[in-house]
Order: sequence, then structure tokens, then C-alpha cells
Amino acid sequence: MTEDGQAQLIEKFWHSFLATLPSAQERERAKYQAWAFGNTPELADRLGELVRRGVKTATAALEWVFDEGKEPQPAVGEYSIILDGRGQPLCIIQTTELRSVPFSEVDPEHAFLEGEGDRSLAYWREVHWSYFKEECRSLGRTPDERMPIVCERFRLVYK
Repeated sequence: MTEDGQAQLIEKFWHSFLATLPSAQERERAKYQAWAFGNTPELADRLGELVRRGVKTATAALEWVFDEGKEPQPAVGEYSIILDGRGQPLCIIQTTELRSVPFSEVDPEHAFLEGEGDRSLAYWREVHWSYFKEECRSLGRTPDERMPIVCERFRLVYK
């Protein structure tokens, strides 16, 4: 699919969602980002489907990625169109909470809400350390237990 075709598909999906909002004021204020989870098409598909099924209601990001301007900073109340591994819309979420904590202070509740693997903190730390280590490398930073992690909670609003 071309970039134009993908953009049109995302806009059509967005406008379908906007039609479900109860007021014109809400529709006018609503903003979105379109993005996929992970760093591979397979991960985007797997994690996106967990969101679509309502299993995954949280995510985490390396704060340094936002600081460097590599990705837009999420904001409470804003919407995200979650894309699959081919860049097609799967669902829409709304950010409900953001907090920044050191990697070592991400708690078991957050790990569970991310919905991945066995949903344990041990699993979360293992897979996210590997992921954040690669992001640190691409930013020229050294990963450590104190690196800032943005823990985001969201709710599924449209699929």
C-alpha cells in the first residue's frame, strides 16, 4: 500500500471513530497520533491484537526517545490509532495516565496491565530491558536501572 493510501485509510478510520463521539465540541478537540507497538511487524501485530482484545491496557516507553524528539510525547486525554504490522488501523485508544519512573521502579501492576507473556514483572523486565537497551544504543546512551521509563495507561475506545 502506498503512503497516500495508508494515510487515507487511517483518516477514514479516524472519521468513523469521530462519528461515535456525542458532541461536535468533542469531535473538534480530538487529536490523534497513529503508531504501532514494538519495532517489528510481528510485534506490532501481536501487541496490537492484545490491545484490540482488551488484554493490554498499558505500555512503557523510554523517556529519552521523547526527549530526543524521536517520537511525539503522549498526553493524557489524547487518542492513538494503533496500527498493525502493515500500517493498517486496528483500534483506537485514549491515554488515561502517564507517569515517569526509573526502570527499576516499574511495578508488578504495570507489568500485568501491559498484558504480555505471563504478565509478571520478571517477564516485563526481561523483554523490556532488551528492547530499551537497543533504543539506548540507537540514541548513544547507556542503559541502566535508573533510566526513565514513561508508564502509560490507556483505555480502548474504538475497534
